Amino acid sequence: MARVLDVRPEDIQQWRILRKSLDARDKRDLAFVYTAEVALPADEAQLVARAKSHAMPIQAEVYVEPPFEVPPVGGRPLVERPVIVGSGPAGLFAALILAENGYRPLVLERGQAVRQRIEDVRQLEAGGPLNPESNYLFGEGGAGTFSDGKLTSRGSGPDVRRVLEIFAENKGKPSIIYDHRPHLGSNRLPAVVKALRQRIERAGGELRFNCRVEDLDLADGVVRGVVTSSGYIAASCVMLAIGHSARDTIEMLLRVGVPMIAKPFQFGVRIEQPQEQVNRFQYGDATLEHKLGAADYSVIAKGTTDLFSFCMCAGGQVIPSLSEPGYFCTNGMSLSKRGSPFANSGLMITLGPEDFGHEHVLAGMQLQRKFERLAFEVSRDEYLSPIQRADDFLAGRRSVDKPPSSYERGVVPLQLADVLPPQVVKALLTGLPLINRRWNGAFLRNATLVGPEARGSSPVRMPRDAETFESPGIDGLYPVGEGCGYAGGIVSAAVDGVRAAKAIIHKYAPLERS
Repeated sequence: MARVLDVRPEDIQQWRILRKSLDARDKRDLAFVYTAEVALPADEAQLVARAKSHAMPIQAEVYVEPPFEVPPVGGRPLVERPVIVGSGPAGLFAALILAENGYRPLVLERGQAVRQRIEDVRQLEAGGPLNPESNYLFGEGGAGTFSDGKLTSRGSGPDVRRVLEIFAENKGKPSIIYDHRPHLGSNRLPAVVKALRQRIERAGGELRFNCRVEDLDLADGVVRGVVTSSGYIAASCVMLAIGHSARDTIEMLLRVGVPMIAKPFQFGVRIEQPQEQVNRFQYGDATLEHKLGAADYSVIAKGTTDLFSFCMCAGGQVIPSLSEPGYFCTNGMSLSKRGSPFANSGLMITLGPEDFGHEHVLAGMQLQRKFERLAFEVSRDEYLSPIQRADDFLAGRRSVDKPPSSYERGVVPLQLADVLPPQVVKALLTGLPLINRRWNGAFLRNATLVGPEARGSSPVRMPRDAETFESPGIDGLYPVGEGCGYAGGIVSAAVDGVRAAKAIIHKYAPLERS
């Protein structure tokens, strides 16, 4: 750093990495690219000019980062604690911001604490029954706890940076703050989630597990409380951080009059390839994977319906994304070391109301259930995963054997087109050959398709005011996160929760001062 800036090392007052990414445009000359912030006592403009004239390929400019700020507290008194429904990223981060500013939030989670949740998931993977309230989707940390731990985000700015810092402060790793594609791994996330809960509790918040919200008490456009499986809780401020798979809760909210509209969502399959095959195509030289780890990829095939990769899990495994008995859906995850011999990724298209119907606001959810039910029925009621070799799928023939897969409960070969919407089938038939040609045949070699995958995002959105974050016509109700249609991943959901918490702070006085 000192050499690049042509200063003495002792002149550097402080420095930090802002971004680290891999430049892989030339596989013969891979290089890491760093963006760093450096504080120096000398004239900044002069140092920038000197750095720009340096022989090394660098760019330099005066850098000022806007700070993370919480708004001034509002004046409206709170009689009861704010209630947050759901402990996924949106709920946990909202609770943390509120707790650390004196609002003593109460988080209601229908599932179990993460320690018990891990045991329930292990039993499911081993062939045991599905626990509808404690699984890969429900429980402490939400669906994100077992969803690979990708912390990528299209957004930027102080809110995004603060979310990454909080992850790093709570059992995460420092590199997630600056890595271009930060990744924690499903084995590390439970410790992070537990640390976040403990931090919330130390700041005055509370989490209640095995407490499902069953009704919302509204009167004259004002929130009065929630009815739960453990009794009634009075509250004039309720945040809905319910997650994209809380279908029964979404149905209840529609029934009591919460505004809701259908929105586009993602539907597709998982593709699995040998990780070694992906490494060879991406890196070329076999020695690079020892330095860089398992390679990932991002693909898109443009056509009448775009097919794109989603949640690519290098060195990962396919998992059952289940929340309701009698339905089957897949997802993917990977551990922090990404040591599985399989790579897997979602191959998705976006379905809109023009595809699933305008007759009902929950038509998208009904479409999800329709094909998840078909997938469950062909699995012989054992939550086996439908599977088909990619070349068999393209040829329209059923795979007669059971191809190897990372899915632990077992697979059942079939015509995958029988459990997919026709729009998805058409996109796969069109897009897979295009992607494979770009990969010189390496994308579909030894590849299998498993699915369906229907939980990429919520099929509904609950409208809210852009500034207050409140549901229109309902004072004190705050729809946030993926389940309400405002996020598409762990970081974006957490940021949405942070911003909703700021809106609550701006309106209400802290509980301890009320």
